[in-house]
Amino acid sequence: MTSAHSNAPSSALSRVSGGVIHIRTRQTSHFTVLANRLAQRAGSAVTVGVAAYILSLPDGAPITIDALCAHFAEGKTALAGALRELEAEGWLERRIERGPRGRIVTRTFVYDLPGAATGPVGAPAPEHGASGEPGHGAGGGPEQGATGGPEPADSSRPTPEPVPEAVDLLARLPHRDRRLLLSEREITALAPAVTDWLGRGAAPQEITEALTSGLPARLVRRPARLLAHRLTALCPPSRPAPPPRPDRPLVVPLQNCDGCDRAFRADHPGRCRGCRTVERTRCAA
Repeated sequence: MTSAHSNAPSSALSRVSGGVIHIRTRQTSHFTVLANRLAQRAGSAVTVGVAAYILSLPDGAPITIDALCAHFAEGKTALAGALRELEAEGWLERRIERGPRGRIVTRTFVYDLPGAATGPVGAPAPEHGASGEPGHGAGGGPEQGATGGPEPADSSRPTPEPVPEAVDLLARLPHRDRRLLLSEREITALAPAVTDWLGRGAAPQEITEALTSGLPARLVRRPARLLAHRLTALCPPSRPAPPPRPDRPLVVPLQNCDGCDRAFRADHPGRCRGCRTVERTRCAA
């Protein structure tokens, strides 16, 4: 005779024609939440596995190719390809930022769900080494913030009056990356920050590089907010003005050569170049 307890599982299973049956266990610690969009992603299982592993790591954990190779059995080529796929789909983002002493560093951010509204930036990721491998961080940030115009400028310093060179620099950004097309209102809002960079001694080419290098593979929102973040986060320190050049007449005066009496231009009287050459030849002989 079969008890009701023993019949329950068999009767439940009899109603299932096939496929997976979940045995759920409530977990209160040491677990990671994955979006179905990621877990059910079609394509490479290596890409899904790498994403799940990275999302399970604490902030600051290394995710260099060497660190991934130490954990997975796959080789560097497969793991590097997985990282590229995750970056292309927005799960992973690498940002170029200015670190201590003005050094340019790369930070890596991982998103639980690309394109979703995000909160404040999480703990900053460690800087990468000279090999160029990225560090790791989690959460969204100002570069991927809510849809809208540029972020307000830092109120701790006065906003300079925009100059035409700043407006022209912003208008020409699509020549470097066509995704950086700005409206007139956005250019007007960003121009004071670019003017501030110029006033600090930054060259236009340096500003353009800071705004266009290392952009995410996918810009899911208008670029003005990303550019505003970079103009604030990467703002260089003021550079000292170059020392004044000694006073020098715009036109070098004419002198009469002491040797041949021909006129030549020089700051002080003496001999012309021809006479000096002849004199050196005689001394050498």
